[in-house]
Amino acid sequence: MEEQTLQAQKQYPRFTPTERFEHILLIVTFVGLSLTGLPQKYAAEDWAKTMINLMGGVESIRIVHRILATILMAESIYHGGIITYKLYVLGRRASMLPGIRDLRDVIQWITFNLGWSRSHPHLPRYNFGEKAEYLAVVWGTVVMIITGFMMWNPITTSTVLPGEVIPAARVAHGNEALLAVLSILIWHMYNVHVRRFNRSMFTGKLSREAMIEEHAAELETIEKGELPPGRPPQVIERRKRRFWPYAIIMTIILVGGLIRFLTVEQTAITTIPRQLSVVGGPLLVSADNGQADQGATLWQTLECKTCHGENAESGDMTMNVILAGTKISFEAFVGAVRRGPADMHPFSADQITDEQLAHLYAWLRTLER
Repeated sequence: MEEQTLQAQKQYPRFTPTERFEHILLIVTFVGLSLTGLPQKYAAEDWAKTMINLMGGVESIRIVHRILATILMAESIYHGGIITYKLYVLGRRASMLPGIRDLRDVIQWITFNLGWSRSHPHLPRYNFGEKAEYLAVVWGTVVMIITGFMMWNPITTSTVLPGEVIPAARVAHGNEALLAVLSILIWHMYNVHVRRFNRSMFTGKLSREAMIEEHAAELETIEKGELPPGRPPQVIERRKRRFWPYAIIMTIILVGGLIRFLTVEQTAITTIPRQLSVVGGPLLVSADNGQADQGATLWQTLECKTCHGENAESGDMTMNVILAGTKISFEAFVGAVRRGPADMHPFSADQITDEQLAHLYAWLRTLER
């Protein structure tokens, strides 16, 4: 009985410290990119506006989004080097590539869960679900980098491809991001946190119970002592000497490409300054320029009272908006007049000047609600 208990508590090596570090880095960048990217995709929604404001405005989240994207691209370069080292130097199998066995495992897994089969499939070190998730991350990262480059460098892109690809890239980028977030929240979170909390990415080890269900074939191989032998040390050393010059050259090329990616043009880096006057250009006056007595006269002569009431109290007038004693900022007031919110007709600077709006604003502020 005691032996069975000890056997059940046994832990099996799963991930190295380097692999766990990569995973943590991927978590941080993925969460950060999602939190700064999705609000930009849905910028017109109230929840997105709230998130953007909480994170310091759209300029701030655009900078953070690009920093995190750069880290993700650098991590992708590093991950490619690690895979090459494992395959070429250490002689590991490309165990994340799907094969016929995975198809058989999927069929048996489905029939087992439907009650048509009594035995759960004996899954290898990386089962079909993990392979699908990994390849989805690879595919998604490639799509995000390509479409991100198009949006980051639109002029450069349009010298090679038609300009229509820029909005198409924006749609693909946003939808791939949404798909990735939903996949993580629904599929990944359920499998590794809800159904059973898998601590292997934090501890590096997996329990025997989890191994039996998710990697039974690998467990049998470990317990039988049938793990494939590694390459002889002399072969590894010889391959290392060939690998490192190649790795250094490729790193220089890829990092150079990443730097070029970031600096080829500046058009998408700086946000266009906000224009507070839609037609008349930047706002050149302030609320301090307003004279309340002139504002009272303008209210009558410009016929503002027709829609907003004699004393801006609205009442039963067409525009059911009380402007008396307004608390909004002068900039917001000017923007509302220029844009024409709701049913209000927009007024250009040719129709009502910024200075006249300053007088109107000063008068409205003197009124009581």
